[in-house]
Amino acid sequence: MTSAAEPVGDPVLDVAVVGAGFAGLGTAIRLARRGRESFVVLERAADVGGTWRENTYPGVACDVPSHLYSFSFAPDPGWSRVFAPGAEVQRYLRERSREVADRIRLGCEVLAAVWDADAAHWRLRTSTGPVRARVLVLAAGRLTEPRVPDVPGLGEFGGPVVHTARWDHDLDLTGRRVGVVGTGASAVQVVPHLAGRAAHVEVFQRSPAWIVPRGDRPFSPAERAGFARAPETARALREETFADMERGLAARRLDPAALEALRRRASDHLQAQVPNPGLRAALTPDYEIGCKRVLLSDDFYPALTRPDVRLVPSAVRSAAPGSVTTADGRRHALDVLVLATGFHSTVQPYAARVTGRQGQTLARAWGAGMVSHASTVVHGFPNLFVLDGPNASLGHNSAVHVIESQIGYLLGALDHLAATARPLEVSLPAQRRYTAEVDAMAADSVWLRGGCSSWYVDSRSGRLTLLWPDTATEFRRRNGTFHPAPFL
Repeated sequence: MTSAAEPVGDPVLDVAVVGAGFAGLGTAIRLARRGRESFVVLERAADVGGTWRENTYPGVACDVPSHLYSFSFAPDPGWSRVFAPGAEVQRYLRERSREVADRIRLGCEVLAAVWDADAAHWRLRTSTGPVRARVLVLAAGRLTEPRVPDVPGLGEFGGPVVHTARWDHDLDLTGRRVGVVGTGASAVQVVPHLAGRAAHVEVFQRSPAWIVPRGDRPFSPAERAGFARAPETARALREETFADMERGLAARRLDPAALEALRRRASDHLQAQVPNPGLRAALTPDYEIGCKRVLLSDDFYPALTRPDVRLVPSAVRSAAPGSVTTADGRRHALDVLVLATGFHSTVQPYAARVTGRQGQTLARAWGAGMVSHASTVVHGFPNLFVLDGPNASLGHNSAVHVIESQIGYLLGALDHLAATARPLEVSLPAQRRYTAEVDAMAADSVWLRGGCSSWYVDSRSGRLTLLWPDTATEFRRRNGTFHPAPFL
């Protein structure tokens, strides 16, 4: 990989990819194996990995089984567990990046990207110099900018304040009182690892989550040897896992039997792990299961029953030196604050840096919420492809399957561009039709009818903008192959 000090070349490339996480690296590997296009991957950080580079907090791990949360075209028989630890996912991405190492520019932040209509290519201003490319692929992901809650006085807290996505590994919690803000996906992983290290842990819960058993276990040496010796066994496990997770959509579509089975599974898990009825009541959501992300954990509930851990079923309202005050008016003396408060997901920070036709930014185009056609292309932005963007994630299956589908769409579009040599811009009617179709699919889902407020839904429009509200199989059928008809 080139260093940040090396100059960025000026020739017009075929493709510029922004981001070196799963989406960016997957795109790069597929492009390299085709051997048709000149391309570069621009990564602002000093390493690849995206989400898995940034999230290194204690206990971080994948919530999708390892053999499914990896590229189908670059499998790894050596996963240590059913659910890989975060460091192992990062190792996997680093290893896969070696195939395209000479195309990756680390320490290269894209500051602006502007469509040049006269030259029919994108002009990128980066921290290491200009880049020009006929096609721009935004693979920056949804979980890039940590969400820090707007808590009055937070800056005057005095002690360490650390977000889970910016973990300080030099932070010593010995003998300290630690407050964890949030009870979402990162919180249920980090809290069990803070308990016992800190003198006392207080967990501030604005809204409880539905949690089901994780069922993690290590793969035996014999299993791993079998995956390496007979790759078809790993493929079969991947296919079996995929099919099992696809069945989870039925509950999200409010199928009564599937919904009751999922709800019972979570309720039984809570009942079995939390004997105290008061604590159990505080941990029971008042919205339908699946409306927010369903979490997987076998050790979060037991951690909350420890004598040195306390659940506070109230949101943090304000902070002061050495303490926070919750919405119920109580003051809590603390030495350290851990923010397990997620990311800016429905408003993408990179959108303000991308300017399409007629000077419109992507942020302005998405001013009322993210929209697209095929969950990948946006009207007003020729030769732009957004991976992991609007309606391109799943609430029940692996995001990698969606990413691979989008890469397939991109490759088909590149073939079409090579044949026609004309820029590709999706029509506004096509984008509106697709958006209406997605909205219709989402209308009767638990994400919109489950009685909760979640990061899947854009508060500006009330639309489900993050998730694809159907099966992963249907996403690939509809959006995995490029069709030129919807384009101007």
